[in-house]
Amino acid sequence: MTTESIVLIGRERSDAGELFETHAGRLADRSGVDTVETATYETEPVQELREQLRGLSADRVYAVPMRIAHNHDTTRGVPAALSHISGEVVYCEPPGASDAVTDVIEQKASSLVTPRPESSLVLVGFGSNSQPDHRETAEQHAARLRDRTEYGEVVSCYLLQNPAVECVRYNVSNPAVVAVPLFLGESEATAERIPEQLELGRGGIEYAGPLGSHPRITDAIHAEIEKQRALDESAPEPFEAELARTRQPVATDGDGSSRS
Repeated sequence: MTTESIVLIGRERSDAGELFETHAGRLADRSGVDTVETATYETEPVQELREQLRGLSADRVYAVPMRIAHNHDTTRGVPAALSHISGEVVYCEPPGASDAVTDVIEQKASSLVTPRPESSLVLVGFGSNSQPDHRETAEQHAARLRDRTEYGEVVSCYLLQNPAVECVRYNVSNPAVVAVPLFLGESEATAERIPEQLELGRGGIEYAGPLGSHPRITDAIHAEIEKQRALDESAPEPFEAELARTRQPVATDGDGSSRS
């Protein structure tokens, strides 16, 4: 009988341990796998995840990057670190684009500012000039929220791209505004950078916390794992599967050997 495990992989933050364990506990109750583990790193995924991942003994391991969208780590360091897992690795897509995540954004926003034509909802993403995933994910959520809510405006802004977070006050026209950061857990960005750039001290903008341990986030993770389970072997290879297959540790990671 094939044994299966799930591992939730993410960067170590102030609330990462508790956050990941909360999702892991729910997944253990509903997913039917043998074990659900968590693995974290601070700066170097390959070096710091190596021993944690070597300890996984299941025949098949579903590895879930605990981020809203792919970034440099999840397309390079994390898939390279997965080579230390002895069994079959199924690398999953980050859960952030799920419709369930849109539900969480809507709930967090409406708890602070009632959806109506005279109010605005701001989505604050990380953004990246080299990888479009964060922006695409933010725009997906914004489009859904325009369709399903009564907010007069739903706009997106980014830490590393335009429209920039610090300019968002000039991009909304309603007197009531709520901003929701598109981050799973608390970080320096959500606790300091975004509040400073939004100038929350001036008033006029309500600020929700990260998406965190909401049960619908667990639903999004679970749905991605079930999607991978259901994939037909004849289907085209997903992007994440290609990453797990082709990324390997190299000498510059402090692990592995140089590739020619």
